[in-house]
Amino acid sequence: MDGVPPPENGPPTVAAPPPAILSPGRQALFWAAVLVGFTLFLWVLKGILLPFVLGMAIAYFLDPIADRLEALRVPRSIAAGLIIVAFFLVVTLLLMLIVPTIIAQVSTLVSALPQYFTSAVATVRPLVTRLLARLSAAPSTDLSQPFAAAQTLAGFLGTLVNRTLERGFALMNSLALLAVTPLVAFYLLRDWEKVVESVDGWLPRAHAETIRVQLREIDWVLAGFARGTATVCLVLGTYYAIALSVVGLDFGLTIGITAGLVSFIPYIGTLFGLVASVGVALYQFWPDWVRVVIVLLVFFGGQVLNDYVLIPRLVGERVGLHPLWVMFGLFAGGALFGFVGLLIAVPVCAVIGVVTRFALARYKQSPLYMDDD
Repeated sequence: MDGVPPPENGPPTVAAPPPAILSPGRQALFWAAVLVGFTLFLWVLKGILLPFVLGMAIAYFLDPIADRLEALRVPRSIAAGLIIVAFFLVVTLLLMLIVPTIIAQVSTLVSALPQYFTSAVATVRPLVTRLLARLSAAPSTDLSQPFAAAQTLAGFLGTLVNRTLERGFALMNSLALLAVTPLVAFYLLRDWEKVVESVDGWLPRAHAETIRVQLREIDWVLAGFARGTATVCLVLGTYYAIALSVVGLDFGLTIGITAGLVSFIPYIGTLFGLVASVGVALYQFWPDWVRVVIVLLVFFGGQVLNDYVLIPRLVGERVGLHPLWVMFGLFAGGALFGFVGLLIAVPVCAVIGVVTRFALARYKQSPLYMDDD
């Protein structure tokens, strides 16, 4: 009878077959299938992923605080509960203080858009008429109809934006987001070490150490970029909001906070804030050029603060994420998955960047690169 001889007090045992060894081609095919399946999973369920992605992001940001409390012998569950409660209390208080003012300013701004557009048309119309005259255009050219159509379109867009904003705020205040996000953040923060240990147990044993090294580098990149960029956005938003409000600019609080929040896209936040604030300043302060120049200086100072103080100290060049790559990732993520795509864009960019650098390093060590024949 084949097999191992039976023990004295037990049934006969059969030797386990050796594990099957997959060729490199089949391994690559397997991991490609896993990647496609995971992407398809995100695509199908993107409508319900927002609370879970937000909770995961919050837990990742707050994990260092939980580690410090745990090092002080505070039980992990208690530390996670205290951190999550404190975090959402602070966020709720800030929203209660700021959001009503922002909503009021946005509603006023949307209502004033047709008036702004009319003023701009009145300013630009003589310039256009002179330009057409110099280009030998017919002097009787009637410009009223295009301008009137554009003004009507501006009014329609203002109403549309107002309704969209109302629906957007209703969505952000939905019960699902408010109820599920803190729970997801708490459970992930409490069980973060267990989750990491479980994921580590899934790694293929032959490549486990190599994957761990790459995951540590990804974590290092995310810690340097995501946490640093969030701090930069907070500082810039506070600076712009306070500075524009002190100058006396209408809607300065809304423009400043929005410019700060959008600053996670390199240069876009400053560009948006500059265009919006200067446009409002020209309408509000004209012909007082001094206050318009002050608004310009506010954003010039913000860019200097961002480039020479905040980014070098809080983010640094060591993370290896080029601004163009981050911009592409954010736009691609937003186009594919909406707001959820914006949240996962930076982590995905970090993963792709680390994997690409690792693949290039391996390629330069391979015969494919070194072979002179």
